[in-house]
Amino acid sequence: MDKLVVKGPSRIEGEVTISKAKNAYLPILAGAILAEDEVIFSEVPNLRDIRTMNNLLTHLGTVIEEKKAGEFSYFLNELKTHEAPYDLVKTMRASICVLGPLLARFKKARVSLPGGCAIGTRPIDLHLKNLEKMGAEITIEGGYVEAKTDRLKGAHLTLDFPSVGATENLMMAATLANGTTVIENAALEPEVTDLGHFLQRMGAKIEGLDSKTITIHGVEKLNGCHFTAIGDRIEAATYIISGLMTNSQIKVKGFNPIHLDAVIEKLEQMGAKLERGEDFVEVFPSKIVGGEIDTAPYPGFPTDVQAQMVALATQAEGTSIITEHIFENRFMHVPELQRMGANITIKGNSAIVKGGASLKGAPVMCTDLRASAALVLAGFCAEGETHVQRVYHLDRGYEKIGEKFAGLGATIERVKE
Repeated sequence: MDKLVVKGPSRIEGEVTISKAKNAYLPILAGAILAEDEVIFSEVPNLRDIRTMNNLLTHLGTVIEEKKAGEFSYFLNELKTHEAPYDLVKTMRASICVLGPLLARFKKARVSLPGGCAIGTRPIDLHLKNLEKMGAEITIEGGYVEAKTDRLKGAHLTLDFPSVGATENLMMAATLANGTTVIENAALEPEVTDLGHFLQRMGAKIEGLDSKTITIHGVEKLNGCHFTAIGDRIEAATYIISGLMTNSQIKVKGFNPIHLDAVIEKLEQMGAKLERGEDFVEVFPSKIVGGEIDTAPYPGFPTDVQAQMVALATQAEGTSIITEHIFENRFMHVPELQRMGANITIKGNSAIVKGGASLKGAPVMCTDLRASAALVLAGFCAEGETHVQRVYHLDRGYEKIGEKFAGLGATIERVKE
């Protein structure tokens, strides 16, 4: 098993290009099930979750061919099996995204209840009860969701919560349904809109993207296309915060800064000096002060940047209060940061962080994807070596994180434990 050895304190400088968004590509890859022709994707990041999704799609019968570095063709002509087995989906929540496409095109699916990061309960009841409203017969038996239909039918669906996964699954299911589907209280995340653009490229009739009400008019079939996903806003936020934590000047490029409005505005309130362009944010040395942060569904402050903000707050002047409203178990990075000398108190669903901590290098353990990134950032500010263990969590969502930070001048090395 690998670990990252980070030597601090570090300053970084230069430019870093952000990879395409894992959270956009995962449902988009699942959406390739809907197409009756070849689908080509460019700039697909080489990440553990992407490889897991590819393994699952191959298991179902998809032929995946690499045309050149980062560009792949996907073609599912004949379904080998309608089952997504536990062994293939246990490490990744996004595996549930194959349920809607399988039902829409092949009329049946057997999908293991998904796994993923242990950051809290993420029930799939919103997926299931709304698919039932579209005419699916669903049972749960032996840890599997078993679903079948003669053909899904358009329906008026209202989500109890603007779930990203449920919105995506229902959008994909509705593309081939008989009639019109309306999804109320839909998620607004840019990754949802990107999926919508992909489906439109294949011939889906979708209205209302970027709004709380999405309307999908079902069609008889979807065609192939060539598509590239958006840049990863969460990866971009991580690198922006790394520049602020190390009081450095770096340019983070290859993404849409509008997708990070809530993060950028909060960082500027805390003293960050940032310049934004059409596809970049440049970070300048800044004096960061404490602030109050509340996570919320998009366009609010993303829960996936909460851990990185806790790490930043340890180096700010004054006290920060960071409140988590999305997941009930998403402060697992706090004990690891405390091992490094951070002054953090947990009260309910809030972390109270007293800034100005002198961090010391220590062995720390990754518990989930974003917590892992926070520990790497803290290592850049710590005196001595920080050994970040269980980096397979990082490998799920950060492409070449060691190489990218090394390219900015950080002392970071991936080694075998």
